[in-house]
Amino acid sequence: MQEKRMSEEREIVELTKTLIRFKTLSSRPDEIGRCADFIAGWLKQHGIDFQHTAHNGVPAIAALPRENRARLLLMSHFDVVDAPDALFEPVEKAGKLYGRGSIDDKYAVALSLVLLHHQIKQAAAAGADPSCLPLGILMTGDEEIGGFNGARPSLARIDTDFCIALDGGAVDRMVVREKGIARFTLISRGRAAHGARPWLGQNAVDALIQDYQKMRPFFDTPPDDAHWHRTLNLSIIQAGGSINQVPAEATARFDVRYTENDDMPALFEQLRRTLAGELRLDLLEPVFEGGASPLRDLLLEKTPGTRLVAEHGASDARFLSETGTPGVVWGADGDMSQHSENEHLNIASLRPLYHSLSAFCDALQADSSR
Repeated sequence: MQEKRMSEEREIVELTKTLIRFKTLSSRPDEIGRCADFIAGWLKQHGIDFQHTAHNGVPAIAALPRENRARLLLMSHFDVVDAPDALFEPVEKAGKLYGRGSIDDKYAVALSLVLLHHQIKQAAAAGADPSCLPLGILMTGDEEIGGFNGARPSLARIDTDFCIALDGGAVDRMVVREKGIARFTLISRGRAAHGARPWLGQNAVDALIQDYQKMRPFFDTPPDDAHWHRTLNLSIIQAGGSINQVPAEATARFDVRYTENDDMPALFEQLRRTLAGELRLDLLEPVFEGGASPLRDLLLEKTPGTRLVAEHGASDARFLSETGTPGVVWGADGDMSQHSENEHLNIASLRPLYHSLSAFCDALQADSSR
């Protein structure tokens, strides 16, 4: 059994290396398409039925035991954030696999493929019909830019009792709640003038800064170690078109993360009435609440030492709320290196993760056979 697990671990690592080499950026839809075609080819080569769909040009691949139905769904994504070219050449060193997508989230695509293949082989060896397996997998191509054309339409058509988004947490940390997302745009206006005579104009940047200072107290909450409170991040400022001109308009974009204790529509209206500039709500995405489930309890039985936690980031798991599907966000260990130039996967964490998922699938299969 130990040798088998090591073999599967190596299979996942080598497949992840291949996936890393695809530059699957949102700015490179051709590469996202090529990667999707590779995954489809891998499934076809291993005799696994699948659906290869696209919504507004974004590919999604689902391999399900029955049409649009799986008792357990593993969800992952193969798109990544920008990186230097060097990060698209995987490097294995000192027990870690380095490269863009190594932990976010191409290892999860590889693990899903390998696990499904081995579950099907195991069923065939036992003379069981693969259509009776509990496991299905979903892999999409736009999580890093919101998942609106990948996970969202895919989850709307897939019937599942429980979903594991392999896109966060760690082997000993299973995420059952993630903060919601709100994005604001603030537009401040002034009056243009020559930069040599600024007293003849009204600088829109000054107005923007004044409004920003008015916004900050709405997000000043008592600090705590968990930081489970709403936050405000001023991400982008745009103003002016010439160095010798007083800008007549300034724009700022804000990334807000909020908890289940916040009423974001009410907060937005309060901010809008407080600020002098024009405040727009560009995006409002819900808090992910995993929900109680007997399948979550069973999964925890198969993962001794794993604790339930909340996370500040967001993932495609939030779309489960729209269908009322219980689930968790879980995965391998990467030392919180996602999106960094040091992004890596701790290879040793694959073994317990794979073992727990395999045992969970076996338990579900045994339960359905009674």
